[in-house]
Amino acid sequence: MNLFAKLAREYRLFQDILLVKKWTGDISPDSDHLVADDYEQAVDKFSANIAFRFEGNSTTYAEFDAQASRFANWALGQGLKAGDCIALFMENRPDYVAAWAGFAKIGVVTALINHNLEGEALAHCVNISEAKLIVTGADQDGAVRGAAGLFKDAPTVWSLGGAVGEDLGAALAAASPQRPDRSHRAGLLGKDLCLYVYTSGTTGLPKAARLTQARTQGMMKSFIPPCRITQEDRVYITLPLYHGTGGLCGVGQALMTGATIILRRKFSASAFWDDATDEGATAIVYIGELCRYLVNSPPHPKERAHKIRTGFGNGLRPEVWNEFMERFNIPHLAEFYGSTEGNVSFINFDGKPGAIGRVPGWLKSQFAHVGFVKFDIETEQPVRGPDGFCIPAALDEPGEAIGKIGEDVRQRFEGYNDQKATEKKLLRDVFEKGDLWFRTGDLLKKDKAGYIYFIDRIGDTFRWKGENVSTNEVGEALSRIEGIATANVYGVPVPGTDGKAGMAAVTLDGEVDMPGVYRRLAALLPSYAVPIFIRVQPEAETTGTFKYRKVELVAEGFDPAKVEGDALWMYDPAEAGYAPVTADRYARLLAGGFKF
Repeated sequence: MNLFAKLAREYRLFQDILLVKKWTGDISPDSDHLVADDYEQAVDKFSANIAFRFEGNSTTYAEFDAQASRFANWALGQGLKAGDCIALFMENRPDYVAAWAGFAKIGVVTALINHNLEGEALAHCVNISEAKLIVTGADQDGAVRGAAGLFKDAPTVWSLGGAVGEDLGAALAAASPQRPDRSHRAGLLGKDLCLYVYTSGTTGLPKAARLTQARTQGMMKSFIPPCRITQEDRVYITLPLYHGTGGLCGVGQALMTGATIILRRKFSASAFWDDATDEGATAIVYIGELCRYLVNSPPHPKERAHKIRTGFGNGLRPEVWNEFMERFNIPHLAEFYGSTEGNVSFINFDGKPGAIGRVPGWLKSQFAHVGFVKFDIETEQPVRGPDGFCIPAALDEPGEAIGKIGEDVRQRFEGYNDQKATEKKLLRDVFEKGDLWFRTGDLLKKDKAGYIYFIDRIGDTFRWKGENVSTNEVGEALSRIEGIATANVYGVPVPGTDGKAGMAAVTLDGEVDMPGVYRRLAALLPSYAVPIFIRVQPEAETTGTFKYRKVELVAEGFDPAKVEGDALWMYDPAEAGYAPVTADRYARLLAGGFKF
């Protein structure tokens, strides 16, 4: 990069930082300007603008606010007050946003519950929020019936369009559309609770992350600057609204600026380009696997006919990044890193493929609360030196990202509604006695130019033959092989060996020479990183936010009896490639008959 290009990049970043400060600089845990105040200011400024386009219908900002006020006045009529909680268990629709925005008007906390949950998981999410009421939509009847006996304190169910529960539609029609008096939220500050947003539950029951008013405001405003969103934009959201990326960051990016949200009930690869083009989308909100699905889809006549100029999201892997932008003619994407509850976050403002952010020298002071520490894969703990303190990771060395916990809005960690889960995320006596840091559970690295890269989730990296294996690196290599659509990589124990052997659950979108895949991977990966086992599934097992499920796959391992119906392959040294896991090969595996 020449000097002029470097200066232009730095100037653009400087402008973006100024915009971030403009939008988020007054957010404070001690401020009495709350989420509902932000919503109402936007409505007053953009009342005639279209807030939502959904299934052919338009909702103006004024209409959205009137519906939010109906939700608020209805909740007041049910006897709810500031600090009480309502569980929102509803499919994507404009009423979803109007509901929790309305409850925020009166200081009522909303638990945003994954609308795909059933049984124990659903009841668990409702119970830990201590919700007084459950608000559902048109598609949740079966799930509510199935979990009915599991809800603690039997909260009343109110349904907007469903058959199970009280008739919320009729109740809202009778409620006033006038804004409730602000006195209902008087006394609340930025540090007070606004929402519960749940972890995806890839490794057990979901945890309820506590989102304060200030944190919610930050999430709703932080992605306006990198995408330069204005009231002229139309933001296409296909992600679930119970998730922070789509439901808070994406919704806020639009509704704080007067832009329009083009909302879809759920993501559809086949309908994506029709929607985006026909509705005039100019911006998108993505998850990495959403982009992968689109890249793996057949050509669509409208895939370059759209007006999309930007987008933001996370989890976009390098092997998909360039192909996605070039094939679909999208000039700018802002990849970010962060968790709903954490205090470590980055945004890749300049769009460098593969990076999740950049901290140049002149910005170091703004990220003094973020560190990267050496990490031991086997113990899954940071490495400590002779003095007992953690050792900073070197440039280009993967380390666990940690964030110092403080009172500043960017440094706070509110924890979960589960003290044991909260404690697991804390790291004490890190660089000095008595300091307290948040553990991200992620391995990141930083290069000399200040770019930061995601390496892997802790627990997803495993050791084999004395080496650390990154599941992301292996997954990227598998995805480069023609005919392999998705790859979910994990480690499994093998009798008679140390560490864990690599295994991949893949889906296919074409013919694949499975015996020859081993040779292809050996040319792309170090020998120790090439998976020993391959499982071919009809479709990938993911959460509602497209994260791969691994716990069940690890438990099933390479036992043919447990993976019945899926083709199972293993590396056989005698074949110099992958071979089917037959009963004989499986028996020899258990007896330690293979030397890998």
